[in-house]
Amino acid sequence: MRSRAPPPPLPLVVLLLGGWASLCGAFYLPGLAPVSFCDEGGEKAGCKSKIELFVNRLDSVESVLPYEYDAFDFCQDAEEKRPSENLGQVLFGERIASSPYKFTFKKNQQCQVACMKSYDPENTNDKNKLEFLKKGMRLNYQHHWIIDNMPVTWCYDFGELHKFCNPGFPVGCFVASDGRAKDSCTINSEFNKKNTYYLFNHVDITITYHSAQNENWLGARLVTARLEPKSYKQTDINNLSCEGPPMEISAEFNSKLNLIYSYSVKFEENNNIKWASRWDYILESMPHTNIQWFSIMNSLVIVLFLSGMVAMILLRTLHKDIARYNQIDSSEDAQEEFGWKLVHGDVFRPPRKGMLLSVFLGQGTQIFIMTFITLFLACLGFLSPANRGALMTCAVVLWVLLGTPAGYVSARMYKTFRGEKWKTNVLLTALLCPGIVFADFFIMNLILWVKGSSAAIPFGTLVAILAMWFGISVPLTFVGAYFGFKEKPIEHPVRTNQIPRQIPEQSFFTKPLPGIIMGGILPFGCIFIQLFFILNSIWSHQMYYMFGFLFLVFIILLITCSEATVLLCYFHLCAEDYHWWWRSFLTSSFTAVYLFIYAVHYFFSKLQITGTASTILYFGYTMIMVLIFFLFTGCCRSK
Repeated sequence: MRSRAPPPPLPLVVLLLGGWASLCGAFYLPGLAPVSFCDEGGEKAGCKSKIELFVNRLDSVESVLPYEYDAFDFCQDAEEKRPSENLGQVLFGERIASSPYKFTFKKNQQCQVACMKSYDPENTNDKNKLEFLKKGMRLNYQHHWIIDNMPVTWCYDFGELHKFCNPGFPVGCFVASDGRAKDSCTINSEFNKKNTYYLFNHVDITITYHSAQNENWLGARLVTARLEPKSYKQTDINNLSCEGPPMEISAEFNSKLNLIYSYSVKFEENNNIKWASRWDYILESMPHTNIQWFSIMNSLVIVLFLSGMVAMILLRTLHKDIARYNQIDSSEDAQEEFGWKLVHGDVFRPPRKGMLLSVFLGQGTQIFIMTFITLFLACLGFLSPANRGALMTCAVVLWVLLGTPAGYVSARMYKTFRGEKWKTNVLLTALLCPGIVFADFFIMNLILWVKGSSAAIPFGTLVAILAMWFGISVPLTFVGAYFGFKEKPIEHPVRTNQIPRQIPEQSFFTKPLPGIIMGGILPFGCIFIQLFFILNSIWSHQMYYMFGFLFLVFIILLITCSEATVLLCYFHLCAEDYHWWWRSFLTSSFTAVYLFIYAVHYFFSKLQITGTASTILYFGYTMIMVLIFFLFTGCCRSK
């Protein structure tokens, strides 16, 4: 199960060159070990005949609470095995376990029993288990099964000409009391009884393999695993037919109920699908590429517009002003300065709350470097969906190891601001923003723990995270701060006046708040389409693999934040307002406010989440995202 498929095709960063777009095809990381399978009795070294099916957590688009497979009282493996999980999998609530569904390579099986579950209305425990199963069907919880590290997919027609392959399939479905068929109940006209649940208690599994003919390896390799969920009312466990009326579960539990789970499996050979591209059929069923190109073009237009504006200012206005300034001969002419030249003696005056600004810059630097390296590795294929949890693991480890740049930047900027409370600066850099994130995360984890969700982080993992924070990140922050305070302050090209210049009355558009609000619009316009897919990946449990596009949007976002802030700061300096330190940070970081507004819109317009706990979890995790984005966008411009 731990064999890892190579990553899916990723558009490469050469998209930046425009004309090289045709080069952005599939990119795979070679050298990952495939598993070969042989007929029963023909096992050799590196070739096995037994195929294991692993089960993962169940999740729903109508609830933020994932649950372990065992929570729904499904068939369990008598000798359950749980593969070791990395930090990213634990943080995302993945709980992988073995299942009783076991196959032999090339051995077709028809209507096999997995297990039978009996429920007695007189037994309180049985009533609770059945009620929880009904809740899973009512909220459209989805199974996630794994064969040979591939998701077992449910492929169905989506529209007239498109087939969508979902890496999950529903527990069942529900027909409401008004006769309205919900979710998967629309696929079968027999699912029509009011106030009734229909359980998918049978699966037809099809496993496709690529044989080793004319290859330099033994046996065969699995390239696809698909299933079709069915509902059959079985009455005799010793005589299954796998046909007939569906398995109905009435909303009222008045009599004994037996649920028989069964499966069929068949093997098909297909040498047209290579093992290296076995994920393609899932990824190609997601028709988002055209929209991604639209997003890139939209972002590029914004960047070109801003670049033109900045270039015009630098090449015309500044050049003309500097040339005129150099031609001044008399002292009388020198008194005729105007605009930004009038504040040259105040422009480097230390800002108010310089301690907080330096801490934000240090933390933002840490997040910026972490994001850049993570996305770069993802573009190279190291963090593909086949490598579960790798993306989050990489991000957390990088954040822990990047405490030194955070401490250095914060200390150097604080020293430049003529600050003297260096101990407070170091402690705030190491503890303030991470502490806010951890407190939010801990509260969310308490809610998950109370609800019995698989996403609740075990106590041992929380202790490990704290140990990484205080044992690695904090000391590294201290090391960075030590070198930052040893450095000389950043030298300014002009001397600061002793007496602050009075700032004239500002127009509406040159006041701080309107400028900051306007400054966040353009960067957000570059990312909002990509943001939609990211939120879909997180909350609608869709697979995200377009890291090439994401990395390009990341670069465009950096450029846009920088140019928008330069432009607005210039206008404010021309209005003789020299308080630019905080304004430069907040102009681009205000994009995070638009991100929050979009997340609220997404919650009400796109999601079907119900329940107080799920709502609190959604906005709790969203606030963590907003804080991280606030620090990142503010830092990428202010330095």
